[in-house]
Amino acid sequence: MRNTLKFGFILSLMTLFVACGEASKSKEVVNVYTHRHYKADDELFSKFTEETGIKVNIVNASADELIQRLETEGKDSNADILITVDAGRLYRAQSRDLLQPVSSQVLESNIGSEFREKDGHWYGLTYRARIIAYAKDRVNPEDIKTYEDLADPKWKGKVVIRSSENVYNQSMLASIILAHGEEKAKEWAEGVVANMARNPKGSDRDQVKAVAAGEGDIAVVNTYYIGLMLNDKNAEERKAGEQVGIIFPNQEGRGTHINISGIGVTKYAPNKENAIKLMEFLSGEEAQQTLANLNYEYPINPKASKASILKTWGDFKTDTVELYKLGEYNSKAVKIFDEAGWK
Repeated sequence: MRNTLKFGFILSLMTLFVACGEASKSKEVVNVYTHRHYKADDELFSKFTEETGIKVNIVNASADELIQRLETEGKDSNADILITVDAGRLYRAQSRDLLQPVSSQVLESNIGSEFREKDGHWYGLTYRARIIAYAKDRVNPEDIKTYEDLADPKWKGKVVIRSSENVYNQSMLASIILAHGEEKAKEWAEGVVANMARNPKGSDRDQVKAVAAGEGDIAVVNTYYIGLMLNDKNAEERKAGEQVGIIFPNQEGRGTHINISGIGVTKYAPNKENAIKLMEFLSGEEAQQTLANLNYEYPINPKASKASILKTWGDFKTDTVELYKLGEYNSKAVKIFDEAGWK
């Protein structure tokens, strides 16, 4: 049985390689390697094909797998576009010479300079804030205002958070290093570890569920997960989301840490013109509105409006650190996590 399954998997991969290989020979395709896995993206790819006649071929895998695959394929890669989440991963792909710079008046008009790499190696699609979620029935939101507060001993046994392997946490710690230096960042990481209610595990959704279940009182999550949970068809997901309030940290200081999902043209893209067309399409007002409404992400195009649930949370001050620096400081963040014993 295992051999049969393994053969079927290999056959599926071979079929995919052949399909992408044949597709890349045509000018009416664009081959996308994407880490994102959302309904909104699928709808937009279909809409793009409908409007342009350009077929979108998708290869979906984790960011690390896609980056490794691009490195392995080299000049033989059929990929035109890499889509992933977190500036740290975009920086990683760029630093490994897997992306090429592109220039487009449309992209530069739709996407502010703070959301794109200065030479055009990658552009943001959406952004999300990394906020503190708290148990409405057990925590006074006035008692926790900053990321730094998470290390206060009064929260001992109360914090639930993802592992140090999670790139969202790595970029958050990178922002703390940039704000306070490595020594203070290490002290913060050690303080959070001391306050953990359990060993880090699970996704952002799992942290919210843990708070709802009473396993902890405060969690660190991305905003769009809360939006997705509050609008989920599953009643248990909605209930968990309803039991937490949200805090945008550091509003009286540097602002709340944000990160992006982003897109770039691969170095050896066989369909570069089509790749740029897709990027321009995704940065447009209509596509940005779809991403905002269906996935509860903040649109990067200023002409698109936030989803209703995000509007109820109000505006907030964002950390203005240059996003590429989150990638530059990623290795230091990982080292500090290891030294602090953050599993």
